[in-house]
Amino acid sequence: MIKVEKIPGESARDYASRFLCSNIVSLELKPGQALSETELANEIGVSRTPLREALIDLNHSHVIETYPQKGSMVALIDPELVEESRFVREVLDVSVAEIACHIATPEDLMNLEANVKLQEFYLENYAADKLLELDNEFHRMIYVMAKKERTYEMKSGMMIHYDRVRALSLVTVKDKKIVDDHRRIFEAIKNHDAEDVKTVIMKHLSRYDIDKEEIKKAYPEYYKS
Repeated sequence: MIKVEKIPGESARDYASRFLCSNIVSLELKPGQALSETELANEIGVSRTPLREALIDLNHSHVIETYPQKGSMVALIDPELVEESRFVREVLDVSVAEIACHIATPEDLMNLEANVKLQEFYLENYAADKLLELDNEFHRMIYVMAKKERTYEMKSGMMIHYDRVRALSLVTVKDKKIVDDHRRIFEAIKNHDAEDVKTVIMKHLSRYDIDKEEIKKAYPEYYKS
């Protein structure tokens, strides 16, 4: 599994939850995979109590499913939850990017363009894990420059449903248009063009509608029937 660094002051429960989420999004823990509490506790480096608490939290978010006498498993992908999380992203991402168009600093723009250039590099020298990491950071940076970091954290819990499909999209579709979208979003923010940034983001988030059947066809076992 992907190792996740513990944040200073972070509780064992929160760390275990973040560790699990990172590995679920990256598909190191696959939809439908059974989970061993003992193995996970050892892998993460926490005791069974905070691990169980993290599993309960993720069960409430419909990321983990727990069955009496049977244990826990990674939830299958639920298209309804994916669509709802995409909707939340659309509403928030558009509004936040519009704010960023008006208040982004030259340093913000320099950092955002550096991120896009790295995406272009890893698209040419294909590395899906790096692209997903940079994709996440790209969108987080826009929230930071718009001074909406707490809003970003608030939406993160629900985004895991959409993020798993994004990870599958990078593996299945390998669509360079995703990176091209990021370049256009950057250019719109740089040019203070709130109308264009709205158009590009809505198109960007709608790409799942185009790719979802191809993704589901490639990984039918990952989806809730």
